[in-house]
Amino acid sequence: MGTVARLEPPMPPHSAPQRKAMDPSHELSGLLRLYRLITPGPIRRMVVAHLSIAARDRLKQYAAFAPSVRRLAGRSRAAWLAHTRSDMVAGPHRSVRLVRGVPKATLVREDLSPLQAREANARSVCQAFDAFGLDYFRVRGNSHTSTVVAVDADHRETALQALAQACRSEPGYVCAPDARWRKRRATSPGFRRGAWRRLARSDVIRTTWYYSDPQGRMTLGPKYGCDVEFWTADETRLLAPRPNRRAVQVPRTDIPVHASDSLFTWMASGARPLPAVRTRKEFARPGPEDIRFPVDVVYTWVDGSDPEWQRRRAACTGQGYHEEAANAARYLDRGELRYSLRSLSQYAPWVRTIYLVTDEQTPSWLDVHATGLRVINHKQIFSDASWLPTFNSHAIESQLHHIDGLSEHFLYLNDDVFLGRPTTPQDFFFANGLTKFFPSTALVAPGPPCHEDAPVAAAGKNVRVLIEVAFGTVISCKMKHTPHALRRDVLYEIEKNFTDAYRSTASHRVRSVDDLAIVSSLYHYYAFHTARAVPGRLRYAYVDLSHPALATRLGALLERRDRQVFCLNDTVSGAGDALTQQSVLSPFLQSYFPVPSPYETTSHTA
Repeated sequence: MGTVARLEPPMPPHSAPQRKAMDPSHELSGLLRLYRLITPGPIRRMVVAHLSIAARDRLKQYAAFAPSVRRLAGRSRAAWLAHTRSDMVAGPHRSVRLVRGVPKATLVREDLSPLQAREANARSVCQAFDAFGLDYFRVRGNSHTSTVVAVDADHRETALQALAQACRSEPGYVCAPDARWRKRRATSPGFRRGAWRRLARSDVIRTTWYYSDPQGRMTLGPKYGCDVEFWTADETRLLAPRPNRRAVQVPRTDIPVHASDSLFTWMASGARPLPAVRTRKEFARPGPEDIRFPVDVVYTWVDGSDPEWQRRRAACTGQGYHEEAANAARYLDRGELRYSLRSLSQYAPWVRTIYLVTDEQTPSWLDVHATGLRVINHKQIFSDASWLPTFNSHAIESQLHHIDGLSEHFLYLNDDVFLGRPTTPQDFFFANGLTKFFPSTALVAPGPPCHEDAPVAAAGKNVRVLIEVAFGTVISCKMKHTPHALRRDVLYEIEKNFTDAYRSTASHRVRSVDDLAIVSSLYHYYAFHTARAVPGRLRYAYVDLSHPALATRLGALLERRDRQVFCLNDTVSGAGDALTQQSVLSPFLQSYFPVPSPYETTSHTA
């Protein structure tokens, strides 16, 4: 999967930072690679020392517009493919895209997602086999993004004919997914005979139909393809050509059974099961590593530009003890929620229900009647109505587990947190119910909390005091800005065991030096000490929107698409910086998440 070059007319001109947010190749441009290759390290370090970050960023942007031989060659090959195989690419739902510089015939889908691409590829293969009367069964393979279909090796010739016909009906691609392919990621057109000659004796063939969104900003390829395994037969058994997660041999003559496709990928869940598929009994039951409990998501959201909210905020006594608490950047709505929801729809289709906690606010573009979405008002969750209205995120977070109907295991997200690639529930939970947390390298400063501390620092220090008193250990690490995996029973237990400090935080209408960071710190350390949470690992990025090289950092993030989670955070910018940041942020988010989520009204689709 990756961002691909397009053959459509270019977008309207923008300033250089805007263009690079939409076309982020400057970080990996040919000129930049050449410069790094031929320039000695001492000279490069001298350049860094004498040029500001902003100046270096501008040079990278200008370098990106230099002609690229690879890009020009790729576009020429794409034009040739469109001309010579018009039968393959003609039509409203077909196109040609460049994938890592190589032209591919693609199928265009409005509702594109990794899970849908995986399902579509598997469905095409199974329908091809059905048309030829072939027996086959699904296998629980080692990948959760691709599928595996097993066929008796005695029927290899018929299976290859079926696949070749399917790839001619719609432009499909094939490869042998061995170690060499994983390095080169090369696929050959399945609508050409030469590809099948090269794969005639392969034990495993991956068949892929490339899928793209209408704008060509995202193309999903062989990572979501369907592997056809040829199982060799003896008198009584079929033997697998490679390891899998369940069984490498099955009885040759067993009767097939049907089971939900959710068993074959962690990208789906039992709470939202996929259709039944044909398999064998050895693969038809869940294993101890499969998560079978539902997982919900909770967001907190505020629109600081709402006049009615501003009136309530102005009427609230107290402005917060620290200038960061009153910074308008904390309450500014940059439209992140729309795209964070898109990231969930794309990369966490296993989520059951999304709860949006607000202060009598609803985004204009949100479809409040969408399936799987509930808007929750502060009044519905605060145990003491006298604490409202509140403008303290620590207080709001202290009440999230009071949401009626919320699943026992849930994720809490701020709207500036995004999923950047496919995730599974196992990234955040264990199947036995334990939660995972993600410590940061940033440390909680020593000493007691004071009014010079930023609110997040003071809250971390207060958590440290509670944990030391309760367990005799001294915590030092903050947490990364990721989804927080939580359990309601643990939160109720914390609320009971630290009643005074808990109620104090919940009652503060603005941030206080006495606040606790409950869901982002206290929960994780308390659950760890009581054997209900363990440290986890995620590929993660934190991007400061006030950084002068913002366009470059967002461009690299968009080009690589290699982070499971990233956060776009800002608490220090002034009001005058918002417009400049938005000119970079908006095109980045639209390019990274071009497919609307089911939670958007059609009249307000970006």
